[in-house]
Amino acid sequence: MSNRLLRSGMIVSIMTLVSRVLGLARDVVVANLMGAGAAADVFFFANKIPNFLRRLFAEGAFAQAFVPVLTEYHASGDMDKTRQLIAKASGTLGVIVSIVTLLGVLGSGVVTALFGAGWFIDWLNDGPNSEKFVLASVMLKITFPYLWFITFVALSGAILNTLGRFAVSSFTPVFLNVAIIGAAVFISPNLAQPEIGLAIGVFLGGLIQFLFQIPFLIKERVFVKPQWGWSDPGVVKIRTLMIPALFGVSVSQINLLFDTFIASFLATGSISWLYYSDRLLEFPLGLFGIAIATVILPALSRKHVDAHSQGFSQTMDWGVRMVLLLGLPAMLGLMLLAKPMLMVLFMRGEFSPDDVSKASMSLLAYASGLLNFMLIKVLAPGYYARQDTKTPVRYGIIAMASNMVFNAIFAYFYGYVGLAIATALSALVNATLLYRGLHLAEVYRVSAQTLMFVVKLVLAGISMSAVVYWILPEMAIWLDWSLMERVSTLTGLIALGAGVYLITLLILGVRLRHLRTEG
Repeated sequence: MSNRLLRSGMIVSIMTLVSRVLGLARDVVVANLMGAGAAADVFFFANKIPNFLRRLFAEGAFAQAFVPVLTEYHASGDMDKTRQLIAKASGTLGVIVSIVTLLGVLGSGVVTALFGAGWFIDWLNDGPNSEKFVLASVMLKITFPYLWFITFVALSGAILNTLGRFAVSSFTPVFLNVAIIGAAVFISPNLAQPEIGLAIGVFLGGLIQFLFQIPFLIKERVFVKPQWGWSDPGVVKIRTLMIPALFGVSVSQINLLFDTFIASFLATGSISWLYYSDRLLEFPLGLFGIAIATVILPALSRKHVDAHSQGFSQTMDWGVRMVLLLGLPAMLGLMLLAKPMLMVLFMRGEFSPDDVSKASMSLLAYASGLLNFMLIKVLAPGYYARQDTKTPVRYGIIAMASNMVFNAIFAYFYGYVGLAIATALSALVNATLLYRGLHLAEVYRVSAQTLMFVVKLVLAGISMSAVVYWILPEMAIWLDWSLMERVSTLTGLIALGAGVYLITLLILGVRLRHLRTEG
């Protein structure tokens, strides 16, 4: 079992790596074009709203509810019944998302006033940020249809993942990045407001992703005509599971939106600094955490259907080990190399050294919670695979409430950095509650082998951090270097850190078989 999971995880990680590298290239282009000023704040805002709803309707709550039910139907061996479920689910979801998308486009001003209250208040009072409100309202009309496209992209991806075709859905996001880069190069320079061109790129990216997956659905014989099926037993089961999951799965997204709401009252650039630091955090989170979670959800669902409780626990344990193995050095690396990474990636054009300094502080705060973000991705499927969406909701409410409290405390003292600190702390609360629930229900408990494995990882992480910190040049030297000198030095430090980490693990007795065995 774990050999197959390891191969699937590698496939997803490789495809995700391509997407994330292009995603960073996209952010480099955007940073060069707009920096961290008012236009950048507005674009990131207009891009964040449909992406938040995507987490609700598509790859978040819907996927977590849809995959276990689809796995049940597929396990029965009746493909006609499986295709019927897909038709009913896609038709019902499609109608709902079409209505939401239409309302979002028509009511973009209301949406902007709701989530960008600081800009709206300025607009009412003819304040300095009034133009942000007007521009954000216009850009949302362009970016909101992305929700419609990406919902069906996520639905198709969930179907293909259940059938074991992980590469397609993992590669699909590449087209969004290509579309935005293309828009920044070919459309934005021809417009008075370049950020409008980027919004068009988001729209085109959604369309291209939607069209890309259709041939693969046809090949697997699961491309069916959508049908309305609100009362269909399978759809009823999906929506019953989905309704609480709407909140439970999307707690982190709600927290980020709450951060955006508060940031609209803070200094210009706050949203952009948080965005750029969050993008660096998303690289390892998507590459490792989401990739591992993607492959274990169908596996956990099969184990639950087959009533293999021991296999269920072993799969969870494998996921936790993989997350810690890859997440720990990523977390430490982001914290140690925050400024050099931001310099290499973004410090050109409109993105200044001051922006690097500001974004690095929020990156430090976000990175401190990386392991918890990744563990949430792996622990949550332990509930959804068993079709328990209510328990994560309770934990989600607690985590979101704690985030609001943390925001009130830390944002008051540390501004936008406090928002990142609060998000990281709420992730700790969420991950702790998720594990505690699985532990008390005797569904999953960390094995003794994994505990010993963690001790070795910590020792390797300490060794890596000490060596990198000892060699790391002063920031003043980085500023004096050319881009190539920065790139070569950063690459060398990353390679050195990875080498020390792996060698230390080998010295401590960690071998590849420890990632393949189920014990």
